[in-house]
Amino acid sequence: MAQTQPGTGFQKRHIAPDRVAPLVGALDSQDANPGVRRLRAWAEEALAVRLGERLVDVGSGTGSQTRALAAAVGPDGVAIGVEPNEGLRAVAEERSAGSRVRFTDGDALALPVPDGSMDLVWCERVLQHLADPDLAVAEMARVLRPGGRVALLDTDWGTTLLHPGEPEVVRALTSAALNGANPYSGRRLVGQLSAAGFVVDDRGSQALLQDHRTVAWPLIRMLGEAAVRTGALTAEQRDTLYADLTEAAGRGGLHMSVTMFGVVAHLPG
Repeated sequence: MAQTQPGTGFQKRHIAPDRVAPLVGALDSQDANPGVRRLRAWAEEALAVRLGERLVDVGSGTGSQTRALAAAVGPDGVAIGVEPNEGLRAVAEERSAGSRVRFTDGDALALPVPDGSMDLVWCERVLQHLADPDLAVAEMARVLRPGGRVALLDTDWGTTLLHPGEPEVVRALTSAALNGANPYSGRRLVGQLSAAGFVVDDRGSQALLQDHRTVAWPLIRMLGEAAVRTGALTAEQRDTLYADLTEAAGRGGLHMSVTMFGVVAHLPG
């Protein structure tokens, strides 16, 4: 489950230099996750990207998906990655040296492109971090031409599954993942697009599975400490759960997953 805890800073413009590398590592891990790759492939096919089109990738991170989309629009197309985090933007620019991709500072709530100037918008795992995601979707509608298409891909942290463990203890720990700005983002995508005037063309989903032989300790400990801090769990309950997960991973019996949803839609032409 190559994800980070909601609200951990992907939307922040400035982060300490020592936090850039962990963010890059998390994003690289997400790029390699089979579930993420399958959902991206589905969305790319549903978008039917054509040569010469103009696109914007909202929250482009390290630029991996921006580069993939740039290849699809070809040398006569335009691919712009909008990324407010200067550290991630620098990594994207370095990795994209020699390509036609352009990265720019910007905010999902105020995209730095003119009205009706884009054929495509891609936005992946961004809305979960926004307190006003509806405004971001309306902004995507603003920059698209009539008939323009959008792909929204986002996590729904309410779908987090963890096994084994006492059900009430697991529930208390996983509920700590719901403290982000927009933790149920995945299930809201269809409604948000419809409210912004889009016509929904297709929907998809993928469960992002953690290795059944390895405990994702950075995320588990983050959730466990938060649950103890708020009083949802005692330290003893937390430690017992940690032991259960360690034992399960040792015999290859761990399950940890969260579901990511995607919606492809277009503006009426």
